[in-house]
Amino acid sequence: MKKDTAIKLFEENKVRSLWDDEAEKWYFSIVDVVAILTESLTPNNYWKVLKSRLKKEGSELVTNCNQLKMQSSDGKFYKTDVADTEQLFRLIQSIPSPKAEPFKVWIAKVARERIDEIEDPEIGIDRLMETYLRKGYSKEWINQRLKSIEVRKELTDEWDERGIKKGQEYAVLTDEITKAWSGFSVKDYKKHKDLKKENLQDHMTNLELVLNMLAEATTSEISKEKKPKTFAESKIIANQGGTIAGNTRKEIEEKTGKKVVSEISAKNLLSNKNKQLKSMDKN
Repeated sequence: MKKDTAIKLFEENKVRSLWDDEAEKWYFSIVDVVAILTESLTPNNYWKVLKSRLKKEGSELVTNCNQLKMQSSDGKFYKTDVADTEQLFRLIQSIPSPKAEPFKVWIAKVARERIDEIEDPEIGIDRLMETYLRKGYSKEWINQRLKSIEVRKELTDEWDERGIKKGQEYAVLTDEITKAWSGFSVKDYKKHKDLKKENLQDHMTNLELVLNMLAEATTSEISKEKKPKTFAESKIIANQGGTIAGNTRKEIEEKTGKKVVSEISAKNLLSNKNKQLKSMDKN
């Protein structure tokens, strides 16, 4: 299992973390988080007692707890209890600490916002627009991205109609579409753009977004006409929809002499934009 190592900062403290390339998840050292939240001089003992209590309560946090080798202060690597992001939030909720309160308040706020968005979908769209603007995206790109979300929703509605299961089957069909139009699997596409957990579409150029929309919209239309009865039939249709967009990509590349699928991600685009603005300010 290939992993990239990273150090995550929590205030001024270090939390050891590992990126699992296969699962596409960050894993964090539980003991490090416990030490920060409790300020205990013996975080290992605190976690041992808490772990025992959670186990008796039948907590999924303990049941699904993983162990990975992480570097200790002595420079050696030892098996360490780790948690992914979701498990980390559950852990935080289990610890009575003033430092945990901001997280608990934030979790409650997010939950409230999600309920509001279910009751009124326009609220979700407005919040999404605000989030992208805060990140520095242009309004033109944001409008394109919002349209791509609408196209994706239409496709997943069609998959639901055909009995496609959320999760693994969605992922397989999405991969089929992406490979057919871009030449990359979703995982390889993200590697190409040096992404990890980030959303791939959030880091596409305008042209990439347009072709991805074309692939998904075409897949949706073919599926509506052919009404596939099995997952295998839907997979063939996903390939067909992606291939149509893939042929368009090849024609564009032939005419322009440039690759459509770019290593450029939103991080690069926003970084370059900020550099240009700073340069203009100096002049």
